[in-house]
Amino acid sequence: MKKLLVALLASGLMAGCTATQEKAVDTKAQEVVQTLNNDDLYVVYHDGRMNVFYDADLYKEFMQIGETSYRKTFIGAGPKGETVVHGLTKADKKKLVGIPSIEMMEERMPVAENFYGEIIADGRINVFSDWGNFKAFMAHGEVPYRLTDIGAGPKGETVVYALTKESKKKRPEALIAKFKAFHGMK
Repeated sequence: MKKLLVALLASGLMAGCTATQEKAVDTKAQEVVQTLNNDDLYVVYHDGRMNVFYDADLYKEFMQIGETSYRKTFIGAGPKGETVVHGLTKADKKKLVGIPSIEMMEERMPVAENFYGEIIADGRINVFSDWGNFKAFMAHGEVPYRLTDIGAGPKGETVVYALTKESKKKRPEALIAKFKAFHGMK
């Protein structure tokens, strides 16, 4: 009888420990998801590489300097076989998982509803508010619906605003305003 009671207590305690551990893991996973930045993404094609940033300040720094202090490189991992370089913040440099740009590009993390993205390719700044358009551009180099604004970039670049089928007939004023605010333009 004592052996049975000890066995039941031990299994009950073990089940309780397992549930507690699972709760701790779930809570930690939720904390990680809540701290991730999934509302913006920036890609710059430069020197035959695809440079990807989730941090706006790091992206702006790259645009001025052409380099990042910390990066994670994946040779041949781009949609067209190009090398993909993820710009990292100092806090990200030792992480193996949980880097927002990688999680978003590999579709392991959902993109926020208020998504904003930029892809600089062929001397143009392509601006997005739709993740589907962003992915389509990455795969094909263009989107079917767009508004082109020649010379409207911060350094006189052509800016291309990606539109959806639903929004193609109206000027994307909110997206234009967001682009100008992001770049400190009037």
